[in-house]
Amino acid sequence: MQLDFSVLGGREIVRLLDGSEKEVVDRVRAAYLAHEAGATVNPDSYFLRFPDKPDSRIIALPAYLGGERDVAGIKWIASFPKNVASGLPRASAVLVLNDYATGYPFALLESAGISAARTAASAALAATTLAGRPPATVGVLGGGVIARTICRYLHRTGTPLTEVRCHDVDEPSAAALSTHLTDSYGATARPATADQALDCDLVVLATTALRPHIPADRAFRADQLILNVSLRDLAPQTLLRTNNVFDDVEHCMKADTSPHLAEQLTGGRDFVTGTLAQVINGEVRPDPGRATVFSPFGLGVLDLAVGHYLYERARAEGRLLTVPDFFGETRRW
Repeated sequence: MQLDFSVLGGREIVRLLDGSEKEVVDRVRAAYLAHEAGATVNPDSYFLRFPDKPDSRIIALPAYLGGERDVAGIKWIASFPKNVASGLPRASAVLVLNDYATGYPFALLESAGISAARTAASAALAATTLAGRPPATVGVLGGGVIARTICRYLHRTGTPLTEVRCHDVDEPSAAALSTHLTDSYGATARPATADQALDCDLVVLATTALRPHIPADRAFRADQLILNVSLRDLAPQTLLRTNNVFDDVEHCMKADTSPHLAEQLTGGRDFVTGTLAQVINGEVRPDPGRATVFSPFGLGVLDLAVGHYLYERARAEGRLLTVPDFFGETRRW
């Protein structure tokens, strides 16, 4: 049996992702539906933390995606917020893909771009599924790579970026995001206060907050959709007044996310509306009289779905870097 191993670097990942936003969203949608149908295995993520760096972590996300893909693997992603001060991106990652028949790894992919893309695709899918109407205004809290990528996916999947209000505690980041959105998409984008961003029809939370900072008495209108991507910005009391849609309920109820704090506060999960896949399937209908919060913990099966899609394309286009004789022994005897 021939056992091949290939590497797909970040530059090729960027080239493959550019212009493929709708296809990536389709892969994420299919992965959500497969997960809801029980055709996946998605264990808890494992957090490696450091006593002298409480804001930093490296996370392992093992997963198996069944159905047409039939692939296993693991994402190993580091989040070091202090990188931003030296001009480095906060996150770095790799993704290993394993053959389901043999268990052998067959590819290693640079995965910071994949992670950002699957996160943004999840947000864009939620926006098109949960928004009652196209938003006239978009507010973004957080001015980093994730915020920028989410805006790109929103634009490419039909959510208008007509007026965008950008807020970041680091004012140059908010200004840079505003300039990027204006130059790239013709948006009327400007730096704004947190309150101005939170007042928009569609709110994107993409910060590095470790604990809630948006006041518990902050009121959201019934027509607002909040993409709670960073998971820890909202006070738990806020979630008791909204529809709450998740990628996976069980995964979100850990690590002191806002939903986890709401569960601890109330002693139950009565505030849970359902999952995005259940909304897509017509099994759950959010209350139109309440604002809706989408909280995605981030599932490893999404990384597999997007990573495998890019691997297949790279292989077909001859972009893979093959590593000869990667495995030392390929026969038992």
